[in-house]
This record gives sequence, structure tokens and C-alpha cells, in this order.
Amino acid sequence: MAKDEINAFLGSGTTYRGRLDFTGSVRIDGVFEGEIESEGTLVVGREAVITGQVRVGQLVLGGTFSGEAMASQRALLHKTAHFKGVLSTPALSIEEGAELDGQVCMCGAGVPASQD
Repeated sequence: MAKDEINAFLGSGTTYRGRLDFTGSVRIDGVFEGEIESEGTLVVGREAVITGQVRVGQLVLGGTFSGEAMASQRALLHKTAHFKGVLSTPALSIEEGAELDGQVCMCGAGVPASQD
């Protein structure tokens, strides 16, 4: 499998509630509520709505996220991103136009932001 190849996909118009564990890369374009955990890459499409807790290696956000996210390698918020909650990551890129409402900790890998 190529490094950037998506190996699972939750398409637009679908809703999933629960827990998702994966390896490699996953793209979500639907609605997801729950927990996501992986050392891989989570790609959140512009129409996607994610609510819950996310712990991944890389987070690429183009849609809407509410909750707590930890990206142990890096996080990228595209211009269509809407993030509300707590984000912990050692490397963060935010495109002009992205919305970020919450707390950000540019911590070392694996260190969650404190919620005082």
C-alpha cells in the first residue's frame, strides 16, 4: 500500500456512532460520534462532522470537529475546517479561513492539553 493511500472510507450521507481503531489512513466524509484511535492519518472531509475524542498520528481537518483531539505527529486545518474543543499536537498548520475555537497545546507527542 502506498504511503498516502486511503484504506478505509466513511462516505457522505453515512452516520457512525462508536469506536474506530485503524492502521494506515482513513477518510471520513459523513457523521461520526465517538472515539477514534490510530497511529495513522485521519482525513476529515469538508462535509464531515466529527464529535468525540480523537487520538491519531496525523489529523487533516477539512470539515467540522467538536471534542478533544490529539495528533502525535501533526495537525493540519484546511481553510474549510471548523474546530471546537481541545487540540494537542507538536506541529500545527492552519490555513487562512479555518475556524479554531478552543484550547491548543503544542506539546510533545503523546502529551494531552490540560483542561483547567
